[in-house]
Amino acid sequence: MTKTEISVSPIHFLILVFSAVVFSYLGNVCSLKSMEHAPNPGYSLIISKSYVVFTTIVAIFAFDAELTWRKAIAIVCIVAFSALVMISKSQNRNEKEHKIWLPLSLGSFFCWGFLALSSKYLLDQGVGILERLVISLSIVSAIIIVEIIVKKVDWKTLSKNQLIVLLIIGATQASFNFVTMWAYQVAPNVGYVNAVNAASIAGVAVLSSIFFKDELTQRKLLGIVGVTVGLLLLFL
Repeated sequence: MTKTEISVSPIHFLILVFSAVVFSYLGNVCSLKSMEHAPNPGYSLIISKSYVVFTTIVAIFAFDAELTWRKAIAIVCIVAFSALVMISKSQNRNEKEHKIWLPLSLGSFFCWGFLALSSKYLLDQGVGILERLVISLSIVSAIIIVEIIVKKVDWKTLSKNQLIVLLIIGATQASFNFVTMWAYQVAPNVGYVNAVNAASIAGVAVLSSIFFKDELTQRKLLGIVGVTVGLLLLFL
């Protein structure tokens, strides 16, 4: 619709390929596997979501980004109180699983952190948002299609309603990716964008209690309040 010409330099294309395969695809694999094997999925999420702090600090040196004391306190507040929302009741896992979840969650931590930083770098180098997304997501999609074929995943068993839901998820994910890249381009620090993303867990907790009748414990309510305060500090 925008008649965007998808054209990037060879070096930028190589960066896009590397970030798509390692930071995006493997980052998500590490995150999902870590949640699967962790004694509590919330522990894995806390570590991986803490990449917010990593990107905020690195951006200061890499992109001469700003960081005020108030915004630093806001980010710490969001990450800390998000932990109260994310941690659920512990699950029984064997000792082997306990050992593998930590390196996997650290893997997703660095993958997501470098994905945000590499995206900011490419945007600063003149690689457009649509160019960045079309090339990267095409590579990730190709990997997943190959994985489906190799593992002989029978996607034809999905019902019509399930396909519709997946299409809606795909559309919202595409929108999320676009506005995130846009925010990276204009934000004083990419860490601020990542902090808002991490804070979305509070909204998920509230909506889950409304639509799926999930329990809102006092701990979760305290976490939601703390995250909200952190957001207010970040935007004021």
